[in-house]
Amino acid sequence: MAHYQGHICQCLPRLLTLKRDSPLTIAGDRRKTGRQFVEDVLAFSTGLSEFGVRPGDVIAIAALNSDWYIEWLLAITFVGGIAAPLNYRWSLEEARLAIELVSPVMLVVDESCSSWALELQESCDMPSIRMHVLIGDATPKFRNNQSVLRMDYIRRSWQGPPTADPLLAPKGIAIICFTSGTTGKPKGVAISHTALIVQSLAKLAIVGYTEEDVYLHTAPLCHIGGISSCMAMLMAGGCHVVLPKFCPKSSIQAIEQHNVTSLITVPTMIADLISYISSRSSSWEGGTRVSKILNGGGSLSVELLSNAIHVFPHAKIVSAYGMTECCSSLTFITLPNPNCEKSRILTSDNHNLKSDHIYQQPGGVCVGKAAPHVEIRISTNDQASSFSPSIGKILTRGLHVMIGYWKDTSGNLLHSNENGWLDTGDIGWLDENGNLWLIGREKGLIKSGGENVYPEEVEAILAQHPGISNVAVVGIPDIRLSEKVVACISMRESWHWLDEISGHSPGQNELSSKLLQKFCRQMNLTGFKIPKKFFWWKKSFPLTTTGKLKRDDVRQEVISNMQIALSKL
Repeated sequence: MAHYQGHICQCLPRLLTLKRDSPLTIAGDRRKTGRQFVEDVLAFSTGLSEFGVRPGDVIAIAALNSDWYIEWLLAITFVGGIAAPLNYRWSLEEARLAIELVSPVMLVVDESCSSWALELQESCDMPSIRMHVLIGDATPKFRNNQSVLRMDYIRRSWQGPPTADPLLAPKGIAIICFTSGTTGKPKGVAISHTALIVQSLAKLAIVGYTEEDVYLHTAPLCHIGGISSCMAMLMAGGCHVVLPKFCPKSSIQAIEQHNVTSLITVPTMIADLISYISSRSSSWEGGTRVSKILNGGGSLSVELLSNAIHVFPHAKIVSAYGMTECCSSLTFITLPNPNCEKSRILTSDNHNLKSDHIYQQPGGVCVGKAAPHVEIRISTNDQASSFSPSIGKILTRGLHVMIGYWKDTSGNLLHSNENGWLDTGDIGWLDENGNLWLIGREKGLIKSGGENVYPEEVEAILAQHPGISNVAVVGIPDIRLSEKVVACISMRESWHWLDEISGHSPGQNELSSKLLQKFCRQMNLTGFKIPKKFFWWKKSFPLTTTGKLKRDDVRQEVISNMQIALSKL
């Protein structure tokens, strides 16, 4: 008997029986029941088959979020195709590199990406693309319109039963997600149907999504976080409220209008939502209906968590740690209420964390326990360490791990050759309660005086200072220490930087290098980890399209500014 593999479209028969009188998807003025949604997916899949899409063919899609986007993702995979979501914020060159990598047979775009799609079409250097398709109701703006298909032209009437078996691509690949990477060409992460299914089931079990949920799409569907949560909600059968992209005003309006119960965020989104609510003259009551918030992309500061609980008083806030190569979340933690004395997390020695520090300590950030389908272990170099338990590389194994990087033959996917363990590139430790503590990225390691310093650990401490709104820690060359730890800080409004050369005594709401070094010592940060110098960063930190800090760019600017300052002496 042949081994049967899962498929993300196996949720479709169930959706036919749900939401008979209420919408499964809401996108602007469009509302679709479960049956209407499934019929549209099958209509697209029929059209794709008639246009020659076969199992293993890649279809790239670049568009803002919409109900159509979700239907395309499912329709592509239903016929055995592989969906390759492109970031709508990419430049022409970034899109070109990604398309060259995956060689799609079809490029599907909406108006937000039609400008660079037009240039790609006219350049004639993408021979794999046989068809261009425009999502939405707009008239194509391509000059060679006869080769651009309207979305409606793809649809065909579905003739088969709604329970027909969907097809699988080779190796069971469902999607290719691109890593943002701070440098170099994009990498395509090949993710299987099985990985998406087990990830969805973990979110259903831990976050608690149900058929009664109204889920607001705040994350872009070109990122694994947005895709995996979308799939989880499809399996739960909840209602999808789809915004083209995140905007604090439209998100708050959607929460109020549609009685949203669930959403996912990253820290900057939470901050923007809180800021917008605070600026409104009218009272805010919509947050009382929100019962589940899944946070990813970084930990929430104590202040941000406290404000989020105030705005969404009945929400269970779950933070997740993960990566694209692992189909989103590896670990989950339900965050404690910093305003509640009974809400604590246990450390490895069973001592309660102080309520004002929550889950951020000098030993890293607690990111919770592994999901049910995830194995995690720590790999060390077996050198003597003053820290117990040992700090090392975070490795993971399980059905959630990617098939591999698309067209990658380097063979460096797995750690050593130890039975499929994937090296996450992160450093951390496991406490006796099974909680994973994240210290930082191995790539960002600073070697100072023979000691290892992880920037994220220092940043987590400094971020707790009331005068700091953002911080980036880097290592710069130093003759004596090899690398010197420096911190670049953004200050909150009403705070001022004190020039210590002036001899002026520090007043209230003033910061200086000495004051911040004292703060680090008070927070029990080890001496060699305390930044030797602090810089006042007066602009936004450089970020990738997924919101990750471009640490190398910060480092180079610090070095450049120091060289300029020395030249003026």
